[in-house]
Amino acid sequence: MMTSFFDQFASPSFLGIPLIAVAIALPWIMFPTPPSRWLNNRLITLQTWFINRFTNQLLLPLNTGGHKWALLFASLMVFLITINMLGLLPYTFTPTTQLSLNMGFAVPLWLATVIIGMRNQPTVALGHLLPEGTPVPLIPVLIIIETISLFIRPLALGVRLTANLTAGHLLIQLIATAVFVLLPMMPTVAILTAAVLFLLTLLEVAVAMIQAYVFVLLLSLYLQENV
Repeated sequence: MMTSFFDQFASPSFLGIPLIAVAIALPWIMFPTPPSRWLNNRLITLQTWFINRFTNQLLLPLNTGGHKWALLFASLMVFLITINMLGLLPYTFTPTTQLSLNMGFAVPLWLATVIIGMRNQPTVALGHLLPEGTPVPLIPVLIIIETISLFIRPLALGVRLTANLTAGHLLIQLIATAVFVLLPMMPTVAILTAAVLFLLTLLEVAVAMIQAYVFVLLLSLYLQENV
């Protein structure tokens, strides 16, 4: 039983070929492209409004140097939201439940922010490792602690996204299994459980969007420290 619950997180394959690349590339095909006409349709207008509002809100605390990351952050945000939402559909695969994929997003982007800080303002970047006013005996200990916390950041980014989505999918499958088991024996309890499942699905839709936003927001905060 437990093995079947975790089978949904296994990468699908066809004739021995992993299909995770298809699952990652498919959302980009679904995005509407702006036409060459002067007036856009409602879907394009809504998409453009959402991206503009999100980008303005995300880059508000950053200076002009950080605005170069606007396209990258907006693309990553839309990409993560689309993958997370498609993963809630039946008989689909969610690539962001794989820690390797999330770490593949988190580590290079976090490392890029650190490299930018070390190149543009090395004194300020290194100053984050030692808070101002630290007593002299605590300086070596605090430097070690801040260095460890710095290198834990990409791991926390990847694990947070993976854990939240994995837990949500497991809960949905557990409650859905309970509904099918209880339906022949106790229909009233099964209907109440189905109502809970519906509410949990709405919660997971919100979690799918919030976790994508949190992932990009934390990256922007890391960038803010280094530009």
